[in-house]
Amino acid sequence: MIHGDWANMCQAVWRSPLLPLLSSEKTYEQSVIGDIGSGRRFKRDFLAYLDAYGRKKTGSLIEQLKKYDFDGIRAALIASVPSRQEFPKLDSQREAIWGWPAVRDVLSQIPIHKRSLPQSKPPRVVIQVSSIASLGQTDKWLKDTFFTALCPPSPAGKPARFSIIFPTPDEIRRSLNGYASGGSIHMKLQSSAQQKQLAYMRPYLCHWAGDCDTNPSPALANSISNTVPHHSTRGQAPPPRNTHVREAGRRRAAPHIKTYIRFSDAEDMRTIHWAMVTSANLSTQAWGAATNAKQEVRICSWEIGVLVWPDLFVSQPDSIASGNGKAKEYAEMVPCFRRDTPCVSEVERREMEEESSRRDDDNGKELSTLVGFRMPYDLPLKPYSLRDIPWCATATHTEPDWLGHTWEDE
Repeated sequence: MIHGDWANMCQAVWRSPLLPLLSSEKTYEQSVIGDIGSGRRFKRDFLAYLDAYGRKKTGSLIEQLKKYDFDGIRAALIASVPSRQEFPKLDSQREAIWGWPAVRDVLSQIPIHKRSLPQSKPPRVVIQVSSIASLGQTDKWLKDTFFTALCPPSPAGKPARFSIIFPTPDEIRRSLNGYASGGSIHMKLQSSAQQKQLAYMRPYLCHWAGDCDTNPSPALANSISNTVPHHSTRGQAPPPRNTHVREAGRRRAAPHIKTYIRFSDAEDMRTIHWAMVTSANLSTQAWGAATNAKQEVRICSWEIGVLVWPDLFVSQPDSIASGNGKAKEYAEMVPCFRRDTPCVSEVERREMEEESSRRDDDNGKELSTLVGFRMPYDLPLKPYSLRDIPWCATATHTEPDWLGHTWEDE
């Protein structure tokens, strides 16, 4: 990253606990990797990621990190390295895997409690990125490869709905740095192929700030193309009337953050099944292409992120491992706004809901921990209107930003 990517732009950081040195009785054994979400698995995957850069570059750092105890970490590392992986042979118990196969592997193993799956409502997966690359003229990679990785088929619950948050030119103009923020945010729209991609992505697109003018001027709408297609927003239900907006306080900080979050309820979005903070934007280069004729997954770029889910934080140590059936307690993760931890009213609300539904709780488990995840965007989401278009840094924008500047295509 460069300075401008975090100065006056929305970013996020995941921070591990302070890691102690391994005791004299313990040594790093690569063969002992631990369960998904454990510190040992995290260490194995992180060292494998660093090793992919080459020992000449990272060998010294790897040897230093081997001396530290990672057991305090509760997260799964999701990373990408330039590589070709034979998809049928991938086994995360044997070695680290990368890209969308890695996230698919983790998400297929973490627990999602029956009580957090409303019977009448599907979950929602929200993809929020700062760049969208060329994904192809059809939605085959997006739906068949990437969406399937983010929501592996499950007999429990309904198929997830998907939303993609990306800023509009109006939101860039009104950001803290005005048009200057847009230099780090990319989605190309000029070519015929790019217009076809916009057409199939439009039903998923949602605003970053959500408080912008829903009727941009015709000049703005035509600044990229005189034939921007207007498509329905089917699948993107508009926010219910009179719904209280939960404000994250980041509207004017243009997004350089990348988050992927699954909410248990596509409408209320008050609990979270899992959340990921990463460097990976929405691209085949970052996540990997679809499997080719040789059943290989090709990844081109370096990316790294962490994925967390509620049960990592239950009070019982033996319940960190996913799906072991031992835990008598469970945790829930809730979105937090303008703060890092749940507020008192949120805790009280969850306690009342827990008491009222105790008899229906799966396997007699009891809520022991409420985990907060600080939100970078407001809820409920605001889908694009028919005339909204994504920000395009390679287009000319003649309407001045709040600083009085325009944006010329270079």
